Amino acid sequence: MNASLLAGEALAAVVQVVALALGAPVLLGLMRKVRAHFEGRVGQPVVQPLRDLRKLFRKERMRPDQATWIFPAAPVVLVATVAVAGAISPLVTTRPALGGSADLFALVYLLLIGSTVLALAGMDSGTAFGGMGASRAVTIGALAEPALLVTILALSFGAHSSNLPAIVQATVLHPEILATPQRLFSLGALVVVVVAESGRLPVDNPATHLELTMIHEAMILEYAGPDLALVTVGEAMRLALLLGILVNVVAPWGVGAADSLPAIALGVVALAVKVTAAGVALAVFEVFTAKMRLFRLPELLAGAFMLGVLAVVSGLVVR
Repeated sequence: MNASLLAGEALAAVVQVVALALGAPVLLGLMRKVRAHFEGRVGQPVVQPLRDLRKLFRKERMRPDQATWIFPAAPVVLVATVAVAGAISPLVTTRPALGGSADLFALVYLLLIGSTVLALAGMDSGTAFGGMGASRAVTIGALAEPALLVTILALSFGAHSSNLPAIVQATVLHPEILATPQRLFSLGALVVVVVAESGRLPVDNPATHLELTMIHEAMILEYAGPDLALVTVGEAMRLALLLGILVNVVAPWGVGAADSLPAIALGVVALAVKVTAAGVALAVFEVFTAKMRLFRLPELLAGAFMLGVLAVVSGLVVR
């Protein structure tokens, strides 16, 4: 592999991580603004999450006395795993750094590492809320995992590979596979899994602090200052990354096959437009959706699993 190709892949990786780190908080601000508009409120400025992060990074770091090394390490691990997953994903180009390692299974378990460490940190804080939120988060993850794995299997049929850049590239070259039953079923399952993994309505309400309903917020109640800022950035990057993967699987147009600067710039613009549209659609959906009871969530995720099974069966029949 020549030096120019390595430099192009490294540039694409850096651009993708920077775009996630800067764009994810703005995406959250836009989604909150959209929700406020539909609820008849003015709402905060779109860039308010960036201002909040700046304020948090300037505050004092406070940690529970009984916490071990897991508590301060969890935010760093969360951001690091999402950054690595973002660097090797085909967000702006189908030739990211270490693209051969960007297997969907590898990406799933990279994100799972961050979620698991954050759940351990919730229990490590020694509070009842932390343990409750960690228990609920792990339960939802255990229910979403089978649906996601079956969906990955269905998505791999069209490209004959579970490698995400290969799947996106195959969709660009053969857009007719988007209309196949296996792809439609798998995309339906993927949408449900993305909503569950990112903690959005109807699975979780990120805007609430009611002890009977909160899941993610319960795990991070003891975080403050820079630690809370890192957790906020990591969760925002996770949401943007999942939406980016979803929109590139659904509509891969704009994702370049080269690592040149113009191709990367075009990919960034296309990604921003598609993720913005997906974020706005999700925010509008949340306005008209109520949070489901915790004991009803298995039904929703079981539905996603069945969609994944239908996608696999239809893929086998078509083959």
